[in-house]
Amino acid sequence: MRRGSAVVQTERSGCPINLTLERLGDPWSLIVIRDLMFGNRRSYGALLSGSEEKIASNILADRLKRLVRAGLLTRRDDPSHRQKGIYSLTEASIQLVPLLAHMGAWGRRHTAASVELSVRAELLEVGGPDLWNAFMDELRHLHLGAPRPARSVFAELQAAYRNALVRRGD
Repeated sequence: MRRGSAVVQTERSGCPINLTLERLGDPWSLIVIRDLMFGNRRSYGALLSGSEEKIASNILADRLKRLVRAGLLTRRDDPSHRQKGIYSLTEASIQLVPLLAHMGAWGRRHTAASVELSVRAELLEVGGPDLWNAFMDELRHLHLGAPRPARSVFAELQAAYRNALVRRGD
């Protein structure tokens, strides 16, 4: 931020990793982005009820506000109910797909992640940058109004997750 001719430092450092972490804020922010991205949960209610991690309502409300202020989400009024909002990913958050793919791959290798919750991460890891780019194109369609791509990576990821749940017995 510039004030007059002096630069006012508002971040701890200019390190790009630090700045990314400061922008994303905390683990809950990435979980909210994940749920919008991979679960297409677009409303407060859907995000709250669909949270595998059982995010508290006050934390969810706070993170949604922070993510909108940070330019990672947008909020528009729900035409069916004025007090409700519909959240969308921005281009900046869509570009987190490769980061989340890498995090999922790391988590599959170095944690005791569940099989059914790992299946999307496995597909993203195996599909690599070509799949990530196709997914980002689809997210641009879903969240930013870009043309619909021919391939639905979202449907592929959802089908793999549903199949994993069936194999588990849910």
